[in-house]
Amino acid sequence: MLGMGDKKKSPRSGGHAVETLIGPHAVIRGDISFSGGLYVEGTIHGKVSADDGSAAVLTIAENGHIEGEVRAPVVVISGRMTGDVHAGERIELAAHARVNGNIHYKVVEMAAGAMITGRLIHADAPLAQLTGPDAPAAPRVKTKAEVQEA
Repeated sequence: MLGMGDKKKSPRSGGHAVETLIGPHAVIRGDISFSGGLYVEGTIHGKVSADDGSAAVLTIAENGHIEGEVRAPVVVISGRMTGDVHAGERIELAAHARVNGNIHYKVVEMAAGAMITGRLIHADAPLAQLTGPDAPAAPRVKTKAEVQEA
């Protein structure tokens, strides 16, 4: 029997405790608010946000898909994400990650093969620099073929 402080760690979530699982055949339409670990193998159409002040981890599995804005301290993407991501602490992009949107982050970990269509925006970047008339172009992310050739 598990004690109150014990948490099971799932190997498929990278060692993060998973309290909520969206199964591979589930399709959710609407906003989700969560705390703890949320593991998405299915599809979510809506905003996904962690409760304020929680140590939450959102994991999108390789076959998972979220279409909408995401806000969480830690975001791990192996599947597809359509919309902006706000990772308060860290974002991890696995080799099969496909993100169509801007990523706001403090720390980013990106495997070869991950693809982003959008901007990588550091949390400490001045707002005027991002929106002004002389705003720099979005950083170019190498394609899978370019990474493999290097």
